[in-house]
Parts: sequence; C-alpha cells; structure tokens
Amino acid sequence: MLKLRRSDPRDLESIYAISLATGLAGGDASHLYDDGKLIGQIYSAPYVCLRSDLALVVEDDEGVAGFAVGALDTASWENRLELVWWPDLRRRYLCPTGAPTAWTADERRCAMIHHSELSPADVVRDYPAHLHLNLLPRLQRRGVGRMLLEAWLELASERGADAVHVGVNCANTGAVRFWTRHGFRTLVTAADTPRTIWMGRHVREERRLSRG
Repeated sequence: MLKLRRSDPRDLESIYAISLATGLAGGDASHLYDDGKLIGQIYSAPYVCLRSDLALVVEDDEGVAGFAVGALDTASWENRLELVWWPDLRRRYLCPTGAPTAWTADERRCAMIHHSELSPADVVRDYPAHLHLNLLPRLQRRGVGRMLLEAWLELASERGADAVHVGVNCANTGAVRFWTRHGFRTLVTAADTPRTIWMGRHVREERRLSRG
C-alpha cells in the first residue's frame, strides 16, 4: 500500500539512497561513488533539512521509495544554501585539484559543492520555484510520479507559487518525457549549460488545463 506524506529527518538516509540509485541519468550510480551521499548532499538533503514543508515522500511496504522536494524562490534558496549549507560541506569535502578530465565521480561532485552552479537568471525570473522528483524503479510507470508531482504542486500553489522549473540531465530521456507529459516545456535560456535541459510550467494555468 502506498502512503504519501511530508518528509522528516528520519527519511534522510532513504533520500540519500534514492538520490544515488537514480543519479546516473535516472539509473543506478552506486558503482561510481565511494561516498554514496554526495549526490544527495547536492540535490535532495538540503531540502529535507532546510525546507521540509515542501518535502514529500512516498513509501510502500518496503519503505520510502520516492520524493519530491523544492523551493518557492530559487534565488533566495541559492543564497540560503551559500550561507548555511555549503560552508560545512566545503569543510568536510576537499575541492579537487588537477585536470578535471581525470577526476573521479566523487571529485566531480566535490567540485560542485565548492563551485555551486546557479540556475539561469532568465529561468528563475520567469519560473521562480523549482523542484526535484525521484522514484525508485519499483514505483516507476505506475502513476506514482504524477501523484507525487500533483501533491507537491498543490503545496507550492497554496504558498503562492505561480511558475516552476526543473533542470534535467539531457541524457535522462525518461525524465524529459515525464516532465513533458506533465505540462513542462523546454525553455530557451541565455546560459551555457549544455548538459542541462531547463523546463518550466505555470502551476495554476496547467492545473486548469488538466481539468478542462
């Protein structure tokens, strides 16, 4: 039986594990990393720790198997991370040296911690909120992603969000199809981010259309 609920700190280890299990263009990245928490440190854990009112999990009989997390104001969120999240991680994880082409997967993520990338300004201007959504394979293609997304959008809408964006690895074709099916369109940006496809939708407008 599936249960959708707000996340709490007890879910953190599961969220780290899901982030790793979906961290290779939607597939399992566990064979690439010595530190299995690195992906979660960047993309999911800060939301559970700092913005739990917008962190949802879905669990089945085996435990937590998916999550949706995000923030209403991306610019403010990125500033907050710079103040209260990245400093501790930068003390714990060394910034790699040498040629980036020779870095391990762990070192590439450590570099992201020390040189965090901001979302493109034109995306944030028009689609201020953002989210991340991940599901383990056992819950995929069962309508659970849609359920989780709609629940997160409802929370965000109640708090005043009007437009939301996601950043998708261009190699993750399954994710691109998912977001497209649920009303997100590819955005043209001025940023040079060749590995990331930025997609956005207007929350209330798309919900009205889906009911029409």
